This record gives sequence, structure tokens and C-alpha cells, in this order.
Amino acid sequence: MEVTPGAAAEQVLEVADADTAVAVGSGSLPVLATPRLLAWIEAATCDAVADLLAVGETSVGTSVRLEHLAPSGVGDWVTVRAEVTSVDGRRLVFVVEATGRDGRPVGRGTVERVVVDETGFLARLG
Repeated sequence: MEVTPGAAAEQVLEVADADTAVAVGSGSLPVLATPRLLAWIEAATCDAVADLLAVGETSVGTSVRLEHLAPSGVGDWVTVRAEVTSVDGRRLVFVVEATGRDGRPVGRGTVERVVVDETGFLARLG
């Protein structure tokens, strides 16, 4: 594994009907659902390190702290960015942020992931 602080990824995503709180069951308004924002952020953390992990390795989420700061409606564009800030053995810490098209903060927080061997991790299921 050769992940170092500074590894980052960014995605620009459009809020669709399927991304709303109404659609995912986390609220009653047609705005970006917090669980969907979290999924987008976690996807960015995966992208930030995907090309840096050894064959057969992946990372799994272990901790999330997320503030959802502003609403985004259907058709709005949200930029999600994740950057590795700390590497401690197999433990990776990311700072994450989401911004609207106008640069306003939509969300921010931290995500922790652990690098695991895919086969060994799945073997623990059964």
C-alpha cells in the first residue's frame, strides 16, 4: 500500500429525484438526502485511494462525521471532494467536503477507512 496524505478525488454530481430525502426515506422534502450525500462522499474516498492500493486490497469505512450544512434541490450540481489527511498503518483519515455550484458549503466532515485484504475480509463473514 502506498497511500500518502494528499491523495484526493473529486466528483461533480447532479441531484436527481432518486437522490432526495423523499426517495430514500430520510425525510419528506425533495432535497438532497443526507444518506445520499454520505454515499457520494464515501465514493470519493474510495476513488482517492483506488489506484494506490495493492491488487486484492480495498478499503472499508469505519467511522464518519458529517455535517449537512445546506439544502440542494433536484437539478443542482454538487462537487464532492475527499483528501487523505493521515495514514496510520492501514488506517486512513480523510477530510471531506461538498460544495454547491455557487461555491456555498453543502457538507463537510471526516471519514476513516481501513485497508483490508478483500479475500480475508470476506472470509470473516461466514
